[in-house]
Amino acid sequence: MHNNENPFASEDITPAFNDEWVAKRRVADALKQLTEVLVTSSPDIEQMHSIAERLEATAASFRASPRLFGRSRWAASGEHGSFAQISHELNPLSGWSNPIAPPLNSWIDGDRAYGVCQCNWAYEGPPGSVHGGMIAAIFDQFLGMAQRMGGQPGMTGYLNVNYHNRTPLNTELKLEGMLTKVEGRKTILRGEMYANDVMTASCEGLFVQPKGGIDAL
Repeated sequence: MHNNENPFASEDITPAFNDEWVAKRRVADALKQLTEVLVTSSPDIEQMHSIAERLEATAASFRASPRLFGRSRWAASGEHGSFAQISHELNPLSGWSNPIAPPLNSWIDGDRAYGVCQCNWAYEGPPGSVHGGMIAAIFDQFLGMAQRMGGQPGMTGYLNVNYHNRTPLNTELKLEGMLTKVEGRKTILRGEMYANDVMTASCEGLFVQPKGGIDAL
């Protein structure tokens, strides 16, 4: 069952809040396709200049539309869904309407957090492998979501990532997270990443709730 107020309640991809996000997800997917084509193709130089001119015109047209800077402003308008729903669309790692997101789909089931994502050629580091910085970013987002199990949302204090094997591109990556302990305003979690049932990376993350709560910032 879908839960639009909590995108992390199940592994089902939460449906878009309204038709605006349906359209924005489509644009994001097109941009994602374009990005992968860009880094994997070598067309004629003049053709690329022609493509660039059309994209520049599209960007200029897009730029003239009403704009909201920051998810808080999107939520404050009251027209685009709750802050959680907007984050589910615009987050740079898990946003379905953000073209730079793989995206990561994550959820909590009992005392475990789970996630899946797939990184294409745009995220290549070592040959045929996901960039290590991208792996750290995925862990940051995943464990940041998993800290819901501790009941006190906070900001990243540290991430200790261990790289055990190469993480292949264009392969489903599975993540599992567990709560280690909650101590005062601190929440510590462990995460693991697998490709084809082989652990490629693991991580310990510390998240600290700001004094006065996350909304006090």
